Amino acid sequence: MKRTTLSLIAGATALAAVTGFAALTAPDGTAAPEAKATTRLPVERAGLVCPVPSTSEVAETLYTSYTPTGTGAATGTTGKTEQPTALLRAATSAGGTGKTGKKPTAPKAPATVTAPGKPVTAEADGGSVPALTGAATGTLAPGWTVQQTTVVPAGGARGLLGLGCGAPDTDFWFPAASTAKDRQDYVHLTNPDDTAAVADIELYGPEGVLKTQFTEGIPVPAHASVPVLLSTLTTEAGKRDITVHVTTRSGRVGAAVAAADDKLGSDWIAPAADPASSAVLPGIPGDATSVRLVAFAPGDDDADLKVQLVTATGTIVPAGADSLHVKSGMTTSVDLPELTRGAVGSLLLTPSDPKKPTPVVAALQVVRGKGDNTEIAFIPATAAVSARATVADNRAKASTLSLTAPGADAQVKVTASAGSEGGTPVSRTVTVKAGTTTVLTDLVPEGLKGSYALTVEPVSGGKVHAARTLALPEDGVPMFTVQTFTDDRGTVEVPTAHQDLGVLD
Repeated sequence: MKRTTLSLIAGATALAAVTGFAALTAPDGTAAPEAKATTRLPVERAGLVCPVPSTSEVAETLYTSYTPTGTGAATGTTGKTEQPTALLRAATSAGGTGKTGKKPTAPKAPATVTAPGKPVTAEADGGSVPALTGAATGTLAPGWTVQQTTVVPAGGARGLLGLGCGAPDTDFWFPAASTAKDRQDYVHLTNPDDTAAVADIELYGPEGVLKTQFTEGIPVPAHASVPVLLSTLTTEAGKRDITVHVTTRSGRVGAAVAAADDKLGSDWIAPAADPASSAVLPGIPGDATSVRLVAFAPGDDDADLKVQLVTATGTIVPAGADSLHVKSGMTTSVDLPELTRGAVGSLLLTPSDPKKPTPVVAALQVVRGKGDNTEIAFIPATAAVSARATVADNRAKASTLSLTAPGADAQVKVTASAGSEGGTPVSRTVTVKAGTTTVLTDLVPEGLKGSYALTVEPVSGGKVHAARTLALPEDGVPMFTVQTFTDDRGTVEVPTAHQDLGVLD
């Protein structure tokens, strides 16, 4: 009896549109002809996780959900897509180390996108708002982005906390966390899947790995969130700067660190880019009063790094901090006083000796203001935008976009979406000269009402790293938060079917 391989190839291609990978085999178990070419297709499903925004009863949280235009949906074997949806749902609180669980309270309205190109917002106030998990399908999946913005006007967690809700994964790095007495840092682990996950947490201080307890085999139930207070995990608490490494031995989780400083304010620490020999930390505000660099070398070799500031006019060496030695397995930090001198810039870390590249992870702790009127934010090292990236919840006269080209001249297309309550999208092609940072503050939708999204797409030339600063001053406090642009994974590479679709015996 003869059968064609056409249906197998079509089915695997549809699977690859969701997972990004497909292996083709013939009915008798032998490998099908190797695909010699690949193509990129839009994803059919995208998942995101938003952690518990705050435990403060005066917290005000805004969720902004957005899918950019310009990418169609992948099709299955029938050539049809499912009815598109994009919805966040409440996760169960599973308690956690150093924190008691609370009954989840859903937002006032779901942050539901109905069509690409227009942001949709939802509010959730108070300290009992749960973690959220969700998925987008069909035409709403490619590039689906959710921004979580929380204002806490008073108390120990005072500040503007911003976070791009992340995709679930199995490996996360968080430099610039702390177990100091004046810090309350929680790592939030949220499981979006139907089966339980098991996570491990490793802590690294200035002298190396910290003695820890209750950090291996942390269960994260299905559709639940577990917050873990870092200072309760080690007998060596009191470390000003540590690096947190979260991995899973089974399942996936979303992970983020909520950092609250009794004196400086609070914000989220988002995962840093994967270990690499070079790092770009974009979007340091020009009026930063304190900048602290934290780096960690996870391999067997020490790292010697050249430290440079990428400004609007070129790349310079910070005074007194032209290099950094990072010992293997140890967290290293250095203060960079008067770094930006009034102009927005980005930090560039490269090997001191190009012949000896050593992977590192890095992040910045940035403070604005003085005395009692201070606010803190964190900027993790971020990869270049390879295809497209979006940060939602931008406000008129409050958002600053930083674009850094560390190597070669580059052109990118920047789009300001329609507003959540009205307005017409606008786009601009921006040229970023090699070794400079370009700042945009005036790209706003025409007739804007509400908030809007900013999307960055490479056009030509070298690599570009991007970050958005949102500044919302309140009662004399220069509240702000910085989100880096992470590629939205709107497409996946799949094998291209060949003309040879012969029959198999």
